[in-house]
Amino acid sequence: MNTVTARELARHSASRTEHDLIERAYADPASIAPSDARAVGKHFFDRLTHLEEGTREYQYVRNVLIEMNLSLVQYAASRFKHRGPQEMEDIVQVGTIGLIKAIDRFELTREVEFTSFAVPYITGEIKRFFRDTTWAVHVPRRLQEARVELSKANEELQTRLGRTPTTAELAELMQLEPSEVAEAQKAVNGYNSVSLDAAVLAHGDESDTQLSDFIGIEEDAYELIENYRSLAPLIAELDERDRTIIHLRFVEERTQQEIADVLGFSQMHVSRLITRILTKLRAGLMTNA
Repeated sequence: MNTVTARELARHSASRTEHDLIERAYADPASIAPSDARAVGKHFFDRLTHLEEGTREYQYVRNVLIEMNLSLVQYAASRFKHRGPQEMEDIVQVGTIGLIKAIDRFELTREVEFTSFAVPYITGEIKRFFRDTTWAVHVPRRLQEARVELSKANEELQTRLGRTPTTAELAELMQLEPSEVAEAQKAVNGYNSVSLDAAVLAHGDESDTQLSDFIGIEEDAYELIENYRSLAPLIAELDERDRTIIHLRFVEERTQQEIADVLGFSQMHVSRLITRILTKLRAGLMTNA
């Protein structure tokens, strides 16, 4: 009889403790320890199933679950702490989105701990954030994912062979076509970028020379574009015959004699007309300059 009483008292005590935790979670969910959050989580998920989505009470219970389980986000984010404090804030925010998705999709009928269900969601959201935002140049997702496998294969083969592996050797290990490995190797270059204003150091000395001094050339075509845009309204003001002459000479690149044959003029007359038209256009450009 005493044994039965002791069991009942233990059950009652456990029930009382759980009830106190639930009450405290409603009042201050951030104060609930991770182990206690697991203990009372079923109560709140059960409440969600009986509440109408979108109501104030539903949102309140959902927010309690989010705040109680933020430690899961901190746990998942800690794996990426090497990225520095500035990125950690973004990582935690993104991880919280993963936690919210896990809460919205979790069902008690799964018969699995919420922790086991939520952590992959949180980690997946963080990895998706890195994949979509940390590349300097956008590349297809399959190549972004191949970057990690390529890095692992490179490291393994360098250790095994004692040298840099060939593309064919990487392809054999990764079970890909050599062309796919070559494409992934090119894509890796899109992960990081360097500013064109970055200083270039020579022989360890500081220099005012910038990377942009060595990359690219002056593009004369930009000046041509400006000239075309300036000429367009001037050409539009020409009569139909003069526009035809300009088109035949400078678009179709016909000779003066060919233009003369089309218009029924002499070659000499076409030459004078071209000179007059160009003088008029040149004067218009100088006036607008």
